[in-house]
Amino acid sequence: MTARPDSAAMQTSDSGSGLAITARGMSKDFGKVQAVRDFDLDVPRERIYGFLGPNGAGKSTTIRMLCGLLTPTAGDIEVLGFHVPRQAEELRRKVGYMTQKFSLYEDLTARENLQFMANVHSLSRSRRQDRLGAVSERYRLQGFMDQRAGTLSGGQKQRLALAAATLHEPELLFLDEPTSAVDPENRRAFWESLFDLTAEGTTILVSTHYMDEAERCHALAILDEGRLVGEGPPAELARDIDARIVVIESPQPRRVRNILHDQDFVLSSAQIGTTLRVLVRKDLEKPERLIAAAIEAAGLHAARCALTEANLEDVFVASTRRRTTQ
Repeated sequence: MTARPDSAAMQTSDSGSGLAITARGMSKDFGKVQAVRDFDLDVPRERIYGFLGPNGAGKSTTIRMLCGLLTPTAGDIEVLGFHVPRQAEELRRKVGYMTQKFSLYEDLTARENLQFMANVHSLSRSRRQDRLGAVSERYRLQGFMDQRAGTLSGGQKQRLALAAATLHEPELLFLDEPTSAVDPENRRAFWESLFDLTAEGTTILVSTHYMDEAERCHALAILDEGRLVGEGPPAELARDIDARIVVIESPQPRRVRNILHDQDFVLSSAQIGTTLRVLVRKDLEKPERLIAAAIEAAGLHAARCALTEANLEDVFVASTRRRTTQ
């Protein structure tokens, strides 16, 4: 993780720095619970920036602080040139927010929900009509605009929620695990819509626990127990992982995994079909030989035992595991 300037040196996001969000020393306590612990954040404009972390890592709390819904316990936050939470009201005109759970009115039709959101954002009558037509076409809502939202499928609700969040054409869009209730096909289509938005100038901050979605982000912050434990483009995070990766093919993968569990140089192992993917200490020169020797000493056989490149799941496991073993 790269070193960052202190809060006194924090630049404003509209001063030519190219940043939509800057935060220094951001923290949030709920009583004795530290939900977010003193971390810094820089989110560039016109990019998709991802929050990746296990449940309870602080992703949702951080998003709510950044959009002014929660007051931080400590730290300096600036979003689109506004100081948060002091200028949260001014900021809300320029951001959209899509929650994990469907939060529109289920007893209203899709059209009525969008009209309600147009009123919330004080859109003029002419702009309201233009924007309703634009989002209904972009997000393929035409077939159910007069259907009650509560009767829509998961994918339809998701498209309606994104339409509502972007109706006022926000500069910055916050998405809190937006695809948790939809199938893979709808998830893929949703992400294509996000890239369309960034191509038009929107900045997006999205939290997710899906590795394939995290890999689509331009950059990621990995959170664990309220701390920032990794940050950067997915490819750089994989390249700089603090571990080495060994793949093992064996006719008895569960027995091999049990043997490796007792090896002090093994950080983690996971089975994928008949293959084991093993994270070992980075300081080892020939970890595949050590593993092969341990397997052979136990009277077992490995058809293949070789080093391989890390993927984002490896990074996630290595980053979050490190916090639990310190």
